[in-house]
Amino acid sequence: MDFLHANRMPFRFRCDHRPQAQATLGEDRVALVTDLHHLPFANSSVDLVVLPHALEFDENPHQILREVERVLVPEGQVIVTGFNPFSLWGTRRLFNRRSPQAPWAGRYISVPRLKDWFALLGFETRAGAFGCYAPPFDQAKWLHRYRFMEPAGDRWWPYAGSVYIMQAIKRQQGMRLITPLWSDRIARAKALVSVAQKNANPDT
Repeated sequence: MDFLHANRMPFRFRCDHRPQAQATLGEDRVALVTDLHHLPFANSSVDLVVLPHALEFDENPHQILREVERVLVPEGQVIVTGFNPFSLWGTRRLFNRRSPQAPWAGRYISVPRLKDWFALLGFETRAGAFGCYAPPFDQAKWLHRYRFMEPAGDRWWPYAGSVYIMQAIKRQQGMRLITPLWSDRIARAKALVSVAQKNANPDT
């Protein structure tokens, strides 16, 4: 899926860590096949990184986040989607740990733990949301019957959604945004107006 299809950034591309993705570079629009633990990008060169379910299916998710922190510019953003272990899907995963199929093969990361990882790397979490409250049925008809759980879960038990999305911003220690001094500009403008009026009326 192209998660950045509505993004207005002029230059964006997709990375994949699977070797078999090389055979479908054109179809899936994968621009680069690389090792997520060692991204081939310069320090502070990327504005936004999106990680759709990349952390819970990797043996070393900490290294992926360290690489993301390295390549992001100051005030750059990372968006992570993951499966919530404290949900109906997380409960089913407990009985399917040995399954090699996704999503049960992953090691789910809770939102509090992910926030701690972000804090250690100097990120500030800004926004997030949960979703997918229906039980993990395989058949569409059962998912259709339980569709009422989506609005109910979002209202009554929002933290029990099976899927979450989280946004974090890379903060630079000692960095301060310099904003225009609007009050000083207004004061100088008023002073210039009063001087101009005085020169135009020398008798006063």
